[in-house]
Order: sequence, then structure tokens, then C-alpha cells
Amino acid sequence: MCQNCQSKVVGTAPFRVDHVGSFLRPKELVEAREKFSKGEITQEELTKVEDKAIIELVEKQIASGLKGVTDGEFRRAYWHLDFFWGLNGVDHTQAKIGYQFHDETTKPDSSDVVGKISGENHPFVEHFKFLNELAGGDVVAKQTISAPAQFYFELIRDEEHIAQTNSIYPDKEELFADIIKAYKQVIAEHYKAGCRVIQLDDCTWGAIVDDRLINLIAEGSGLNPEGIRETFQKEFITLNNGILEDLPEDLVINTHICRGNYHSTWASAGGYDSVADVLFGEENVNAYYLEYDTDRAGDFKPLEKVGKDKKVVLGLLTSKSGKLENKEEVIARIKEASEYVPLENIYLSTQCGFASTEEGNILTEEDQWKKIKLISEIVNEVWGE
Repeated sequence: MCQNCQSKVVGTAPFRVDHVGSFLRPKELVEAREKFSKGEITQEELTKVEDKAIIELVEKQIASGLKGVTDGEFRRAYWHLDFFWGLNGVDHTQAKIGYQFHDETTKPDSSDVVGKISGENHPFVEHFKFLNELAGGDVVAKQTISAPAQFYFELIRDEEHIAQTNSIYPDKEELFADIIKAYKQVIAEHYKAGCRVIQLDDCTWGAIVDDRLINLIAEGSGLNPEGIRETFQKEFITLNNGILEDLPEDLVINTHICRGNYHSTWASAGGYDSVADVLFGEENVNAYYLEYDTDRAGDFKPLEKVGKDKKVVLGLLTSKSGKLENKEEVIARIKEASEYVPLENIYLSTQCGFASTEEGNILTEEDQWKKIKLISEIVNEVWGE
């Protein structure tokens, strides 16, 4: 890898034409994963199929003009759980019920703490090395991992998870300290492997903006709804900022905020207003990839809380449908957002990936590349890039 070229490209991350990270799995990969789950092929045979699919995907990303490339999360079943399962002291378990989405429920896969958490030898590091070799000097390989706040949220998702977590970590401060230490270890190993751009995917903020969810928690606990939201914000920012301290100067860490993206459905609704002060004002990331494809995300006014040196990637195009957005309407929304964030600090993407889980959203591979092309056309008209 040409390190000088790598540094030159990374200096512009995020990119004006950008994407969140996951792509639809090709048929060959889907079939191979199914065979592997049934014991019909070996891990080595599955890896060969994954490698081939990732090579082809990176070629398509580069051909489409993207400057930041990912492996499409092709080696994962979920955008978040696979990362948790790769941590030491964490097991792949089953919850009583899957995540509740609008009109759909996911599989009940989950994670439980079964021992002290640490981050040595995370399998994602080897996955990144393979991607990085494919990237070359003209594009940068981006690694997507779930945020530490998301990991904590998984460990307290219901009473059973809370009881299991408390059995290993009766002291929350010790739990937080070990989560932060584990993540910093994983990040350090990625950096050593050549990673210079990491994206923290985080649905926690998108969950707690939803008054319905907060009220449900309040009803079950007898606590004040706003007190619950405030507590969560303090915990999330403690965890996320905890891993952002003492990092190498040339390591860029961004975050993606989402309200759920499963099989073209969503999980929560609400604008950023109630979390803007903490999320936009205090989280020490370089840029925010923000869901803004529907009115469920509210208006742009909360963006005035974004620090002047931070960047905003507007997710104005949806990844949940193959229907192409009206170009002029998107441009008008970019101009509206620029009333709160300088235009030079605004970038463009879909609101989420095309396949946050291996099931993927309900659109075709051709549709997803048309979305990327449309983003490129809009960026050219607005920024001349």
C-alpha cells in the first residue's frame, strides 16, 4: 500500500459522494452462507466465496467513483452482533424475541457477557487486512464497527440480559472501563493493520429520540421519561468518547446514526432535537452520517448544535427502496441544511446501508448502484465535484 497516497485520500474523509457501508449480498454468497449454516461446506470453502464476492464488490465501488470502500459487511450476518461476538468474553446467544421493527421482527440472535471483556485478536482485523490489500492507493478502505454504546445497549436489552451482565459485572463502572479498553485494543490492532478510517455505527441515539420507546421504559420502571433519556445520553457519551481519547492523529473516526434498517423496515422515529446538545455538541467524532430520508428524522434545525469543525453526511436518499429520489428536491434539502451547517462541511449518502443484515433491503443490486450514481450527479451539481 502506498502510505503517502493513503494519507492523501484519508485527509478528505468523509467523501462528498459517500455511502454507509453495507451492500446487498450476491446470490452466490447467500447460498454459500446457507450451506455453511447447514454444515454442507467448510469455513474455508465459505471464505473463498466471501473473498470472491468482496473482490468483485470493491471493483464495483471503485468503478462507481467511490473514494471510500468497504467489504460490504459480506462476512457478517448483522451490522453489529458479529462485532460483539468477536470480542473475548462475549457469546452468541438467543433472546426471547428478535428486534421489533415496523411490521417485522428479526431473528432472535443476541450477545451475552460470559466473562471479562477484552479485544485482543478480533477477527475483524484480518477481514480488514484483506479489504485493505484490495483498496490500492487511489481509494481508502473504511472499517465499520458498532459503537460501544450499541454494545452496552445490547447487554441491557431486556431483564434476562441485564441479569446476565450483572452476574459478570455487578459494578457498572468496571463494565464501562472494560468495554472502552476492549474497543481501544481493537482499534489499535486495526491501526497497526493499516486502517485509517473507522465508522462507529450507532442506533442508540436513534432509539432514545423515540418518545414511545422512552415512555415504555418509564412505564416498566416507574422512572421519569426525561430522566431516562438523560441517563442514557450520559452513558452513551461516556462510552463513545471513552474510546476516542489518545488516538493517532491520522486516524479518522466518524459515526453513523440510524433509526433501524432491516429488510426495508424501521424501528424508531423522532427528530434529533432531544439528543442534539450531547450527540452533536459533545461526541468527539470527525463526522456524522445522519438519517434524513423521511420525516421520521425531523428537520435540520438540530444541526445548528454540530461543532464548527465537524462534518455532516446527509442521508437524504433512502436505501430502503429502489425508487430514485427527485434530484431537485434533494438539492433543495441540501440548501436548507446549509442554513445550519456550512455547505463545505456537508456530504451526501443514503440514510443507511443497503443490507444492515444479511437479508438485505427490498431492492436490486442494480437499484443500489443507481442510488450511488444519483448521489454522484447531485454532488456534481451542488459542489462541482
